[in-house]
Amino acid sequence: MSGPAIVSLARPGSPTAEAAVSNTVQCGFESHPGHMVSWLVQRRLTQTSQRLTSLRAELRQIDEQLDVVADEADSQAIRALVSETPGASYEANDARKHADAMRRHRQHVVDEINRLEVRQDELLDQMNAAR
Repeated sequence: MSGPAIVSLARPGSPTAEAAVSNTVQCGFESHPGHMVSWLVQRRLTQTSQRLTSLRAELRQIDEQLDVVADEADSQAIRALVSETPGASYEANDARKHADAMRRHRQHVVDEINRLEVRQDELLDQMNAAR
């Protein structure tokens, strides 16, 4: 059985949060109110970028694990059909539940990545608007 489709982990044409943060220009006056807002946006952008990196690594790991768990669930289902015993059916059902739970967790991570990418775009827009 082939694994789930890999979600695009990097969007072409989108600047990374690190690149946007490193391109900020300061006027030299620390008391300027824009500096606090800019600093806060940079901080949030850095935190969002770090979380995205972490979630993307987690997603790669989940995909690898899901391939193994889903294959095992398929094998257990075939064994249950062939053996027609209650124990084999129980094991197949248990393996299927485990695979379903992994799929739900994967979808949760994908949804969180999508939410953070939208947040990152909003922060980049705020940073560009402040210039």
